[in-house]
Amino acid sequence: MPRGWPPQDLPLLAPGLILAAAFVVLWANQLRTRNATSVDVAWSAAIGLLGLFWAGVGAGAAPQRWLAAALVAAWSGRLTWHLLTDRLLRHRGEDGRYRAMREHFGDRAAVHFFWFYQLQALVAFVFAVPFAALAGHTDPTISALQWTGVTVFVLAQVGEATADRQLAAHRAEPAARGLTCRRGLWRYSRHPNYFFEWLSWCGIGAAAWPAAGPLALLQPALMFVLVRFVSGVPFAEQQSLRSRGDDYRRYQQQTNTFVPWFPR
Repeated sequence: MPRGWPPQDLPLLAPGLILAAAFVVLWANQLRTRNATSVDVAWSAAIGLLGLFWAGVGAGAAPQRWLAAALVAAWSGRLTWHLLTDRLLRHRGEDGRYRAMREHFGDRAAVHFFWFYQLQALVAFVFAVPFAALAGHTDPTISALQWTGVTVFVLAQVGEATADRQLAAHRAEPAARGLTCRRGLWRYSRHPNYFFEWLSWCGIGAAAWPAAGPLALLQPALMFVLVRFVSGVPFAEQQSLRSRGDDYRRYQQQTNTFVPWFPR
C-alpha cells in the first residue's frame, strides 16, 4: 500500500461518530417534516467538511494537501450549492426519489429512512477517504496520473453543471410542464447529471491513486452502483414515469439510460 495510507496522523473515529450523530438529528427532523430532501445537501456538505478538515491537519506534502483541498472544495461546493438552491430554497416539496421511497416502504418508512440516513453518513465517510489519503501523502510532486485525474474531474464538473442548467431551463418553461427534458445533454442520456457525477469520482480516484493505491477505485465503483442501481436512476425513473407517463416511456425507448450516446 502506498505511503500515506492508512493516515496514522489523522483523527478518523471521532469525525465518523460525529457524522453518524448529525445524521440521526437530520433523520429525526424528517420525521417531523416528512421531507428527506435535506439529506442530499447534508451528504455533499459532510464530504466537503471532512475532506477540508483532513487536508488541514494532514502531515503530507503541501502540494498533495492543497490538491485534496481543491478537489473536495470544488466538488462539494458546487454540488452543495446546487442542491441547496434547487431542492431546498425553492420549496418544491420533497424530492421525487424520496417520495417514491416513502410510498414504497409505507408504514415501515420511518425505520427504513433511519438506516438510509446512517448509510448516507457511512457513505459520506467513505467518499472522504481519498482526500484523507492525499492529506497524508508525502510525495511533493503532482504526478502525470494525478494531473490526468484533475483534467477528467474538471471536464466532468463542467458537464454536470451544464446538465443541471439545461434541466433548470426546461423546468422554467411553462409550455414544457409535463414533458421530458430533451435539450442539450439530456438528448443523449436520460441521466447525464448522474453520469458526470460518476465521472467526477473517476477523476478523483485517478488523482488519489498515488496516495491510496487500489483503494482509490472504491469511490468510483460505489458511486456507479449508487447512482445507477440504488438511490439514483431507479427512483428517478419511477417518479418520471408517474409524472410524465407515455412521454417518458418514449424517451426511455429513444435515449440511453446512463452513458451519453446518440438517440435511437
